[in-house]
Amino acid sequence: MKKCCLATVLIITLQVCGVRGDWPQYLGPNRNAISDEKGLIQSFPAEGPKVLWTIALGPGYGGAAVTKGKAYLLDRVAGKQDVLRCLDLNSGKELWSFAYDAQGKLSHRGSRSTPALDGNRIYTCGSFGDVFCFDADTHKPLWKKNVWKDFGGGKFPMWGISQNPLIYGDLLILASQTKGAGIVAYDKTSGSVRWASKALPGRAGYVTPAVVNIDGEDQLVMITATSRRERSGRSAPAGRRRDGDDEGVDGVVLGMDIKDGRTLWTYKGWQCRIPVNNVVAVGDGRLFISGGYMAGSAMVKVKRNDGSYAVEELYTTQDFGTHVHPPVLYKGHLYGHGTTNSRRDGMTCMSVDGKLKWKTGSSPLFDKGGFILADGLILSVDGREGILYIIEPNPEGFKKLASADLLGTRECWSPPALSEGKLLIRDQKQMKCVVVR
Repeated sequence: MKKCCLATVLIITLQVCGVRGDWPQYLGPNRNAISDEKGLIQSFPAEGPKVLWTIALGPGYGGAAVTKGKAYLLDRVAGKQDVLRCLDLNSGKELWSFAYDAQGKLSHRGSRSTPALDGNRIYTCGSFGDVFCFDADTHKPLWKKNVWKDFGGGKFPMWGISQNPLIYGDLLILASQTKGAGIVAYDKTSGSVRWASKALPGRAGYVTPAVVNIDGEDQLVMITATSRRERSGRSAPAGRRRDGDDEGVDGVVLGMDIKDGRTLWTYKGWQCRIPVNNVVAVGDGRLFISGGYMAGSAMVKVKRNDGSYAVEELYTTQDFGTHVHPPVLYKGHLYGHGTTNSRRDGMTCMSVDGKLKWKTGSSPLFDKGGFILADGLILSVDGREGILYIIEPNPEGFKKLASADLLGTRECWSPPALSEGKLLIRDQKQMKCVVVR
């Protein structure tokens, strides 16, 4: 009887948490670019790391999600279609695909989103707001919506819809950022709208909502765009304005009740014209906020008192600012790629209390590339050069352990995926599977 109960608990745990080693969504199991895989290599052989396979892809920035030996990614046929592809993780062989019409062109063409995997379901969000739930067994859609058009969205933001589906319990959560809705929570099984928040302050940006825990309770945190100029005085292109928007609109960082979308707190002390990154929770109610375009970073602390929330700004800094990917937290320090359209800081290390430790500057540049923290190492792609680095995260200085030139085009900005010792990286023409264990 005890064995039966134990087996039942194990099955339920696996169904909820996924198979150990999976990379089931944007930024991995906990959406923080951190993996619990062990035994990773710390050097490459003279001939370079083993590349299991390479596949051709259309241009894009979308990453892969992996479960049970299969990798899923949303590709794009330029100007015409989005294509969900399912690949064998060990061989790169395409097992099946599903294409749907999604006509239109955007600046920096291609895919933007990483699928989310939940049991036998695959959730995707395309560059023009098409949201699909696919059955992994039948390879067919179970339901579809449009997170932009369904809520009165007009002209698309300049770089399209860049939402990475977020699964929370029985909800699928995405930011609409239209006049009709700020954040939308769908029933993940049926696709029906469980709740839609009121329109968000600020302009539409490119941030996916994040789940953070404040005083024992989960809530959503979202960031919107400002129309202010950069600190240098130069105007930076923002997402196209929604109808009725005025110049001089402030963006906002806000916490929301995950059960109904109600706003719990707001913070306006940090502004970014083109926000992309999620916030990073660093413990004790502290949230780290970072962006490009001279936005720099801020650390705030959110506290609950008598049923309401207050936000305390701990510091702001121009010494650290990541453009495309949120930094990773390791042993009290934040590591991220500080090269943006306005700065050339390279990889940067800063303590959580705001003390800058080091920058690589232009050597290496690490321009907007993705990275993963695993087994006490950082696996990082230089977004301009396509070089894969193995780095020891050390506040005393930049510690390169190994590097290999693997990708051939610029704008290697996709978030990597790591599963079963296999690292998936891509550029504008291809995806490679690299053995790192």
